[in-house]
Amino acid sequence: MNISFSSIWNKTIFVLLLFLGLSSLAQETKLDSILNDYHNHPEQVLVAAHRATNPNYPENSLAAISESIRIGVDIVEIDIRKSKDGELVIMHDKTIDRTTNGTGKVDDFTLAELKEFKLKFGDANTDEQIPTFEEVLQLTKGKMLLDVDFKLEGEAAVRQTFDMIEKYGMEKQILFFLYDFPETSQYQKLNRDIKIMPRAYSRKDIRNIRKLEDISIIHIDESYYRDGTMRRLIKSGYRVWINALGKYDSMETEAKNSGFDALLSRKYVNVIQTDLPEELLSYLRSRNLHR
Repeated sequence: MNISFSSIWNKTIFVLLLFLGLSSLAQETKLDSILNDYHNHPEQVLVAAHRATNPNYPENSLAAISESIRIGVDIVEIDIRKSKDGELVIMHDKTIDRTTNGTGKVDDFTLAELKEFKLKFGDANTDEQIPTFEEVLQLTKGKMLLDVDFKLEGEAAVRQTFDMIEKYGMEKQILFFLYDFPETSQYQKLNRDIKIMPRAYSRKDIRNIRKLEDISIIHIDESYYRDGTMRRLIKSGYRVWINALGKYDSMETEAKNSGFDALLSRKYVNVIQTDLPEELLSYLRSRNLHR
């Protein structure tokens, strides 16, 4: 049989390109699946891990976020603050007292000084350091969504955060949480590709938020939840975010399925934030509400 070198070479190149294409597809599948469900399948409920909480690692740590990725969490909620020298770091509290082996305000330390402290898990120190926002972006790029709970004030700080997101081309992975929805338009002007998630404290707030442009998701409170209101929101293309934190997570801890059953009796919900992400994923998957 006479097989030319060029024929073998062409086949080799084809197989190599096919392998690279499949590898690229595999890397993109998880994020694409999350975004597809977010935009096109409101019947699928996305799971948001509050501060990347899980039973084995400190909150807001790279290890906790890595574990969230591994178990299939869709969204990790993180809290952004700033060091003394202006670096964006991940920390919920104003001080490092509760979560590290140090004491003092976050913005009293430079980034180098903050990196000297160890994050605690319970009362024990770990090897985990306080992450920077950039480290979190590097870890999660192409893998999940990030809910950015912004603890800073002022447009300059928002601009700095958006610049970092743009540096990694991760605009489509961000939900930027705002406590005060009137600020929405101001920050949308900085980058319209970054999704702003305003919080509504009442049905009146919902009506006002619906007047804004380019809002795809609203953080609602259960105090004013009504099936009819949420059904109309979802039918209009919005996504509804609700918390299991506190009441429902506590119920779930005391009796399996009780908390999530109670929460999901509210039929029109698209994203649930919880301190029990692995349990919620299992619950939703058993009911075909999560892929």
